[in-house]
Amino acid sequence: MNLDAVIFDWGGTLTPWHTVDHLDCWLSVTGDPARARALSAAEERVWIAMRDEHRSGTVDQIVREAGLSLTEAQRREYYRWWDAHSYTDPAVPELFSALHARGLKVGILSNTVWPALEHQRIFARDEIHHLIDGEVYSSEIEWTKPHPEAFQAALDAVGVTDPSRAVYVGDRLFEDVFGANQAGMRSVFIPHSDIPAHQQTGVEDTPDAVVHELGELVAVIDSWL
Repeated sequence: MNLDAVIFDWGGTLTPWHTVDHLDCWLSVTGDPARARALSAAEERVWIAMRDEHRSGTVDQIVREAGLSLTEAQRREYYRWWDAHSYTDPAVPELFSALHARGLKVGILSNTVWPALEHQRIFARDEIHHLIDGEVYSSEIEWTKPHPEAFQAALDAVGVTDPSRAVYVGDRLFEDVFGANQAGMRSVFIPHSDIPAHQQTGVEDTPDAVVHELGELVAVIDSWL
């Protein structure tokens, strides 16, 4: 066997892509258009810095950047609003089980401003958290994808010492494919997300494989084993 693990992006990869209105989210949280606009603008600045500087960002940083504060009830409302947009692709449980049956570890590496506990809550809600062997969220470390240190953290989380023995699966050619290739991993591109132009960088790389549905991934992995 020449593979030890398959590591996945989260949003747009394990969860189907949803085009959402972030301003509507913050309006639901605050009930105040002016505060909502300030938080939405701050969120955009934090994500741009994450994209361009590859430094992590958090919800707390967004709130500070906006010069505001949130109550605990408002924070709960923020994550509750996202629940409708975070359900796991129905193919995932069978996919993860199939990878385990082949002796492979399953990992998560996500660029996110959410704390790890919120992602774990979602995975537990969708009954797949027990199928994940290691998980890394950029909000909990210093770097974001495509920085090599983010991928190294994910490799460490699943106990892989040789990057060439791991596969990374994601829906973005910069953060996921370019980043994984630069880290020495194999990459699989799943181009089923409608990524906004302002989130793209123009920096791309060639994946080792392309699948259009998660269910197609097992055949690719089998061809490499």
